[in-house]
Amino acid sequence: MKPKGIELFAGAGGLALGLEKAGINHILLNEIDKHASASLQTNRPNWNILCEDIKNIDFKPYKGVDLLTGGFPCQAFSYAGKKLGFEDTRGTLFFDFARALKESEAKVFLAENVRGLLSHEGGKTLQSMIDVLEELGYHIFEPKVLKAIYHKVPQKRERLFIIGVKKEYKNKAKLIWPKPLKNIYTLKDALKKGELYDSDVKPSIGQKYPQKKKEVLKLIPPGGYWKDLPLYLQKEYMKKSFYLGGGKTGIARRISWNEPCLTLTCSPAQNQTERCHPEETRPFEVREYARIQTFPDEWKFEGSMNQQYRQIGNAVPVNLAYAVGKSVVNLLKSIHHA
Repeated sequence: MKPKGIELFAGAGGLALGLEKAGINHILLNEIDKHASASLQTNRPNWNILCEDIKNIDFKPYKGVDLLTGGFPCQAFSYAGKKLGFEDTRGTLFFDFARALKESEAKVFLAENVRGLLSHEGGKTLQSMIDVLEELGYHIFEPKVLKAIYHKVPQKRERLFIIGVKKEYKNKAKLIWPKPLKNIYTLKDALKKGELYDSDVKPSIGQKYPQKKKEVLKLIPPGGYWKDLPLYLQKEYMKKSFYLGGGKTGIARRISWNEPCLTLTCSPAQNQTERCHPEETRPFEVREYARIQTFPDEWKFEGSMNQQYRQIGNAVPVNLAYAVGKSVVNLLKSIHHA
């Protein structure tokens, strides 16, 4: 029997697809965005997908489910030196994640978030979340930041993962985080035929640079960024940023074939985070974006071009989700078979 899972804030399915590959049977997925929800529906018509505000969902019918997963958007809590409990987090999406956990009494949960959550408010935000999850009866393993490049993803992306197990299973529970792999994949592995994909990427829709930006980016070599421009252009392009410290190496950046891509954003042509194609002076197209996130070529995205970019840019890379998924499936086996 495959372990049964509920996924919240499912987006376009990066995490859900990786977990499915690892052996999780999704019995409910929730996503409020209608375009992302339509993408899930298109690719997995057999999944039970609720396009609904999480606040309106009752999770009690799923009591005893094996796994609850999701990347709740991070919202700040207010601190006044008080110890925050479950009720105090009301009004945040974390509260709804915790409520789903409380109502479903899932044996294990997996939450993912941005790396910045570790240091937010000096670590207090994360600690408050952990306190609430413990209050609900869970043992929390040490949260871990995983770098996608070590898990067959051709992109320098990091995510924070938090895994917990019901305290009654704590003594049996064995969690082994995925081991970093030696082989690092590059942009060439993402877009050309090779180990990751058995064909070159197909052309697809994509944003274009405004003419002025295109003229500037034409001057940047593969692997280069704004510092490769002549000085007068650096100043003109960077404006005030030119005089601020820091490397800002993601600005006016052309990725080279032989390096992993920098973290994808929700829009490939936006200022300050350009991700330019190595040979052509243009942003990555939608299908190129999807490959850099390790989605399979047959996974379709619904909505306008900009909505498709947003769905892909927000996703957990599928191969990273698969690596974590295997650890979670083994954790579930350890509590069932010990």
